[in-house]
Amino acid sequence: MSDTRARIRRHVRDTPGVHFNRIGRDLEIATGQAQYHLRRLVRDGELVVERIGGRAHYFDPTVDPWDRRTLAFLRRETAREIVVCLHAAGPTRPSALADDLDLARSTVSWHVSTLADHGIVEKSPDRPMTVSLARPDRTAALLNEVSPSLPDRIVDRFVRTVDSLFDADG
Repeated sequence: MSDTRARIRRHVRDTPGVHFNRIGRDLEIATGQAQYHLRRLVRDGELVVERIGGRAHYFDPTVDPWDRRTLAFLRRETAREIVVCLHAAGPTRPSALADDLDLARSTVSWHVSTLADHGIVEKSPDRPMTVSLARPDRTAALLNEVSPSLPDRIVDRFVRTVDSLFDADG
């Protein structure tokens, strides 16, 4: 195996859920080179890829599928903030999440629905509805593995800014 491929594999194992763009930035390799080696690593079964919300996240194949989805979301600022808030407060109404996180209710609603669709949070059947973590202990352990990079935070904040502009027009 090439040195570059070994570096990529090691980086993915050390940073589960790392997305494609960050691999290139972190390892200072060209986009085409990262694509080539990642494609080979996935094809050879040395890595697996989860495509969530327009981003490709890479994992060691031994990482549990639920953990993969959860880690991918925890690498995104808004989803991570919602999960952290739920971890700290327990079952919470979506409107309280929006207020606590200073987010538009439509943004929280979209993230909560997406997190619920992936089995990371659960919505109560009660009215008013509350949201809670589906697997609180496992989620807490995964939160400890995730440390967002500055570029990730900048991209997430840009997306939030655009969301707020559309919400203000609506």
